Amino acid sequence: MKPLILQSDFGLADGAVSAMYGVAEGVCDSLRVYDLTHDIPQYDIWEASYRLIQTVQYWPEGSVFVSVVDPGVGSDRRSIVAKTSGGHYIVTPDNGTLTHIKRMSGIVEARVIDETVNRLPNSGESYTFHGRDIYAFTGARLASGVIGWEEVGPTIDPASIVELPVVDAVLDGDVVSGTIDVLDVRFGSLWTNIPRTLFAALNIEHGQRVEITISNDTRVLYKNIMVYAKSFADVYVGEPLLYVNSLDNLAVAINQGSFARAYNIGTGTSWRISVRKAPRMIYE
Repeated sequence: MKPLILQSDFGLADGAVSAMYGVAEGVCDSLRVYDLTHDIPQYDIWEASYRLIQTVQYWPEGSVFVSVVDPGVGSDRRSIVAKTSGGHYIVTPDNGTLTHIKRMSGIVEARVIDETVNRLPNSGESYTFHGRDIYAFTGARLASGVIGWEEVGPTIDPASIVELPVVDAVLDGDVVSGTIDVLDVRFGSLWTNIPRTLFAALNIEHGQRVEITISNDTRVLYKNIMVYAKSFADVYVGEPLLYVNSLDNLAVAINQGSFARAYNIGTGTSWRISVRKAPRMIYE
């Protein structure tokens, strides 16, 4: 018996998530079911992918995740289960949701769900709620041990799993650059794809100042100097800071404020950020 963890863009305003819980309960009434989040912005596959890489590694080996952000529901996109290098299982449409897991964690095996076996009974004429009829049902069966890994369906090459476009972080001279991948939603911090290890090449110590430039396509929306801090406590309330987030990547924030809201910053591969050591200012 392994935990089942659910993620979706359904929200909690109606009964969609509760229906998924009900399906899992129907498979095994002693199954432990948890929520990752159901507040993924509608149709935002990129954020679904990021929330998985943020979370999966902290759950025990064998844990089963169901991620349903599925704008192509009812189309010919595949329904799959992926097994990560850490021994976790992710049940999801093959639409890019596994981008970060595939790139940063690794997928060692994958199977297409055999819907002739792994589909909620009497749901065969429904084509719009695969989260309930296929993913929650299959995930619950796998987590509870009703089926084994081999019974999910036929194997596929993990290399064939769909990935979203990604822009890698780079070091160019005295500047590291990358993208703003996602927001720390509640607090409005900007989480970048620049790893601490790449930033370390600039030899910038905590307490020193950095110059941050943020642009969207060709337009610069923010350029300023801030402290590279260990934590929010190292700067005054309302002061911006650069820090290392829980994924060991660079992040930008305002202490007790929302950087994203203050400067109207978004996320995705078109949102670029660069960091360099702040130039020394000399006053006559």
